[in-house]
Amino acid sequence: MSASGVAVLLSWLSCCGSALWRYSSNSPNYHIFSTRSTIKLEYEGTLFSEWSVPGTCSIKNKRSPKTELRCSSPGIQIIKPVVTGPDLEEERYLSVDSSHTCFLWYYKVINFTNNLTQVIVIWIYDPENADPSELLWNANEPSLNSIILSKQLATLGQKPAIYTILRRKVYFPHRKMKNGTWHILIPMTADDVLKEIRGNQVAFQDCFTADIFFLLTFSLLTIPEIPGFLPVSSPQGSQLMADWAACVPSFVVVVADMETFQTNDSFRTWTRIRVPPNILTDDERHSVSDVTLSQDGIFFLINGILYFKNYNAFKGLGSNVNLPDGGIIGITSRKWCWINYLLKDKGRRSSMAIWTENEVYLGYALLKFVKIITTEKLKELLNMSSAATLTIHNVEYTGHPLELALLLNYCITCNIIKTIYLVIYNEDTEQWVFQDFALDVTTDTFLIPNFIYSAMPELILWDKHRIYYYYHNFTDTGVLQTPTEFGNLSRLSHNSTIHDVFMDYYGNIVVKMENNIMFYFKINIKDAVKLHLWTNSTIKSLISLNTSGKMYLIHVFENGTIYPQEYPLKLEAQSIAFKTKEKCPYMAFHNDIFRVFYLLDKGQNLSVWAQIVYPENIGLYIIVESYGPKILEEKNQVHYEIASGYCTKTMTVTFSQNINYEAVDDYFKLQYQKTGLLLVHIRPSEHSKTCPVSQKVFQISVGCDANKFIAVKGFDKKECLQHDFFYIIEKSYLRDRPSKHLRVKYNWEKYGCPLRVDFREKFHPVVQLYNDSGYVEDVEVNFIVWEIHGRDDYSFNNTMKKSGCLHEAQTWKSMTELNKRLPLEEAWGPENYKHCFSYAIGKPGDLNQPYEIINKSNHNHLVWPLDHSGMYVFRVKILDPNYSFCNLTTIFAIETFGVIPSPSAYMVAAFLFLLMLLFFSILVLSYFHYLRIYREYIYEPLHKSERKQKNN
Repeated sequence: MSASGVAVLLSWLSCCGSALWRYSSNSPNYHIFSTRSTIKLEYEGTLFSEWSVPGTCSIKNKRSPKTELRCSSPGIQIIKPVVTGPDLEEERYLSVDSSHTCFLWYYKVINFTNNLTQVIVIWIYDPENADPSELLWNANEPSLNSIILSKQLATLGQKPAIYTILRRKVYFPHRKMKNGTWHILIPMTADDVLKEIRGNQVAFQDCFTADIFFLLTFSLLTIPEIPGFLPVSSPQGSQLMADWAACVPSFVVVVADMETFQTNDSFRTWTRIRVPPNILTDDERHSVSDVTLSQDGIFFLINGILYFKNYNAFKGLGSNVNLPDGGIIGITSRKWCWINYLLKDKGRRSSMAIWTENEVYLGYALLKFVKIITTEKLKELLNMSSAATLTIHNVEYTGHPLELALLLNYCITCNIIKTIYLVIYNEDTEQWVFQDFALDVTTDTFLIPNFIYSAMPELILWDKHRIYYYYHNFTDTGVLQTPTEFGNLSRLSHNSTIHDVFMDYYGNIVVKMENNIMFYFKINIKDAVKLHLWTNSTIKSLISLNTSGKMYLIHVFENGTIYPQEYPLKLEAQSIAFKTKEKCPYMAFHNDIFRVFYLLDKGQNLSVWAQIVYPENIGLYIIVESYGPKILEEKNQVHYEIASGYCTKTMTVTFSQNINYEAVDDYFKLQYQKTGLLLVHIRPSEHSKTCPVSQKVFQISVGCDANKFIAVKGFDKKECLQHDFFYIIEKSYLRDRPSKHLRVKYNWEKYGCPLRVDFREKFHPVVQLYNDSGYVEDVEVNFIVWEIHGRDDYSFNNTMKKSGCLHEAQTWKSMTELNKRLPLEEAWGPENYKHCFSYAIGKPGDLNQPYEIINKSNHNHLVWPLDHSGMYVFRVKILDPNYSFCNLTTIFAIETFGVIPSPSAYMVAAFLFLLMLLFFSILVLSYFHYLRIYREYIYEPLHKSERKQKNN
């Protein structure tokens, strides 16, 4: 949006309604609010006289409703407008820092969908001397000031890098600075969206560059506007409703009473969503009661029917996709982002829930819907009276990545009072758990739940006037209190009703009333405070999250335009806290939990620490709570220090699993029981609304890492001619001794390059473990190999006796005889492995047999036949049952050479016969040849001379 457009919209904001004032800065998200910042003041109303500011601050024009302010001294600055008339305007206590952070990173994303990469163009800018396009975040190139500043800092050693938060990867500029910008190439990802631009600690004129946090994923396209299509909206006079992608909160859809809007960049740009004519009536087009955004498109709930809009179509959904054709009363999507999670039973999780009064459906990708429960079935599961009335009140996803909560209406006569119950459904285990929750309300009360970002099931509920809290797994409950009116927020907001409740990942909760008055509290806090008035009551607005994970306001105007406005929640909360004298009970709360997802395999453990610093004699401590199956052992160690009147407690928490999976009765059952998903949060024992972060939440999954794999060292796909070919395996070399030779196709893509080995050389495979980040370790534990095409013309150099066995070890022959019904690859594995190093197991047997189990240190090698060469394709399987939950296998190929083949007896006889035949043929031919010579040169001349003598 242009600067003139912003000015027009801001003037619209101040056109009418009650008086208020607000402030802003040039730094995005109020990231820099210091003695160097220009603070812009703006008053809305007609009674303005002048600004009242401290003497340490200088104001550009104190009699102008819109002016600029600079404060030369850090600290709390009391600012308020002076107005004519008996009423006084509220004052704000602005906290101005003395930070040496003056500059910010600016980034622009260029998407390359052909190779799924993104180029991040980065430069440094000074918010106080930036170009307007940079302040509005729509610059395509740096301004002249930014070019000079970036080059100057680069000569001092400044250089940016992009750090990913979830997968801990780092990307650096792939070429030198060009025109004052750095370029960093990164891959498009859906599971590593949290990123941060960091630079070196380089100062210019005592000013540093602040790191910037942002979200970036695949390029998400908005649905384009099509000429001739018609608006779709909520009923006239309705409040705004919205939904956003949980893991990409900048991807938003907003429904107003005149249009529907969509954005992929937190409304820096946006499009209108319209529908083709002749599908909906005019009344239906203006009757949207709920909206949900998914990867497939946008879902609208209109008069009890679910409609779907994407790039290509707009259509109603019903029995054609396993949904009811009417009677739907609600839809919802996930609110909290969990990119990684462990599924034990099901291969997918839902993205949305749909419900009628008596049925609940889950929605998946590609418009797949499944009914999961009915109220009749719930009555049976919960042992409720068949005479009672049970209907679905509301449905919401919890903070758990795999759980869904149902609020149920329960009553007998249903005239005045009904009871609200709550059940939680786990999508993976498909179990329903009845919670310790019961709330009696009038039959006309409608409650909206919102689950907190927490490990335990914690939520807040609201009706039109009050907020109900349920903390610590429903053990701490009540009505959110206010300084007056006993928690009735309507009485504190000119009889307005609650419009929406906003929560973020830092524990902040903002209650927005329909007239734009807002209240503030934090998770696990039982009272709320009223925030300073920020938005005129005549403007329709909504709270959302931007690309930096910060709260901002969305304003929709009657002319069908939309405007995003940053909101300084931290500064506003600090202003109220200074007035109420509320302080955080601790000085600092630190931890080393840098991820939200940890995956533990067998033998692995996780250690984290948290530290709290507080004034002595308060007695704070650290609480660790977990929610999920009891599959991990937890050990805590606390270190305590006291100095200079402050106490420091450091808690180290170790999560581990110490279970021996070897030789158990049911290996797979035990594995299933000991895998799962565990949510953990660490928090101080006390906190307040002024504390920066209330708790740290993370997930521990115990199970198989799908990104983990093994490979045999020394094999790749680059050192050979890349082609498929065929070869023959003689029937005598095959395990099953078939009647015919086996013709095998060598699949290069699957097997890779074969390693050529001299037949006299023994081969010891070294197995290595990898994950998506690369090499992890050499595998030390036992593994087995077998030729996948059935060859058994190879052996092992170690015998059972040489390997130290005390009884006969397992072999392929013994295991296949024991498991005749199973295919070869399933006959032997970690599920039935038993070692041979104990007298208590097995029988003595023949210990001179080859020992067919290999590990890195036992020097067991593959030995090749001496009378022929061949091609061997082996599969490797990890045999140790305590190594991994994954079934780790890989393939490698060996081609032996160097054998001089022994001749066939038939071939030798044939060759000798031919040789004798040739010899005798030569003798016969030479006899007749010499006979001819004898006749021609000896016999005939001699007799010819004798005849002449007789004649004479």
